[in-house]
Amino acid sequence: MALKAVKTALQLPDLSRVPAVDEVGVNERVARFQSRSIKTASKVDALKLILSMIDLTTLEGQDTPGKVRQMCQKAIHLHDALPDLPHVAAVCVYPTMVHVAKEALKGHDINIASVATAFPSGMSKLSVKLDDTRMAVTAGANEIDMVISRGKFLSGDYRYVFDEIVAVKEACGDAHLKVILETGELGTLDRVRRASVLAMHAGADFIKTSTGKIQPAATMQVTLVMLQAISDFYRETGKMVGMKPAGGISTAKLAVHYLVMLKETLGNAWMTPAWFRFGASTLANDVLMQLMKQSTGVYQSADYFSKD
Repeated sequence: MALKAVKTALQLPDLSRVPAVDEVGVNERVARFQSRSIKTASKVDALKLILSMIDLTTLEGQDTPGKVRQMCQKAIHLHDALPDLPHVAAVCVYPTMVHVAKEALKGHDINIASVATAFPSGMSKLSVKLDDTRMAVTAGANEIDMVISRGKFLSGDYRYVFDEIVAVKEACGDAHLKVILETGELGTLDRVRRASVLAMHAGADFIKTSTGKIQPAATMQVTLVMLQAISDFYRETGKMVGMKPAGGISTAKLAVHYLVMLKETLGNAWMTPAWFRFGASTLANDVLMQLMKQSTGVYQSADYFSKD
């Protein structure tokens, strides 16, 4: 059954015209990005930029107000022993924990992101998803990470998925909308490309790879295909759309490869937390370890940093 049409000037794109992905070419480009070397001074800058792009995340059934407050303290004070560190871009929590994060982050310029729309499965009716979204925004979230209905997409009901994104975008009000494709369930790079195009035409402010609950989560191949879709969308419409790979990015070395890919695919305009994020729970600690190594010449133990 189709969703009730939402009044909008946005148009469902003709996904049959989306070009096929050259998978061999994608793998070759990713291999080249992974072979780049970065000099020490540039590496420090890259590591700090990565920190500023992290959505520090806790999305567990065992989340408590205390755990969320602890994560927010880490977002504010990543590592006081290192001077001139940026803060992370956002903390990402469930809607029921948004009010806790808002109170803990009072007075600090850190965004509050909340997953919504029956995360992570997306298996609920639209009214529940919209209530989920509005609850998070009312509690103080200024970013919403929604999941698409993958079953509808895989069965070819693109109109349903499009209208659902449009409706959630409307429910977001002034909050930014990140649309999670859950690429591990889409199966092919061609489907990832089509889902990216659909989400952007439906009004996504960001497109995001994964919930982090399905394997594989983010990969460089999937992210490259999504970045290329963003590039084409920008050339077609003049509208910038952000990108968020999430899940499985836990080392500074891998995150640097993503930055190289971002710069060479979209350019300097996207090299900012306003347009690129890492969804991660453990990446920050590895980046901090690498920065301490650059500062002191020795690695700190992993136990030296707070665990969230």
